[in-house]
Amino acid sequence: MKEVKPARRRMVGLEYRDVVGRSVAVAGSFSDWSPRTMKDKDNSGVYRCRLLLEPGEYQYKFLVDGQWRTDSSNPDFVPNEYGSLNSVLVVVKR
Repeated sequence: MKEVKPARRRMVGLEYRDVVGRSVAVAGSFSDWSPRTMKDKDNSGVYRCRLLLEPGEYQYKFLVDGQWRTDSSNPDFVPNEYGSLNSVLVVVKR
């Protein structure tokens, strides 16, 4: 019987661009929709986070000052159960 190796997780970076001083988080199927804070470390208006994810397809949104927003830099979207859209992130195997 052939041994099945577990899928290798990959580091994935997400970023959101807006004005300085926003409260920005990301939530998605990778976190059971629990928001994870994103940081603007250099006060440039670019909020970043890194996620360690298994290969697969994930839905996500940004939470900006309490408002849900899709990722405008990602053209991949799917409808959600609330009548809006979720961005889609695909993590491929190496």
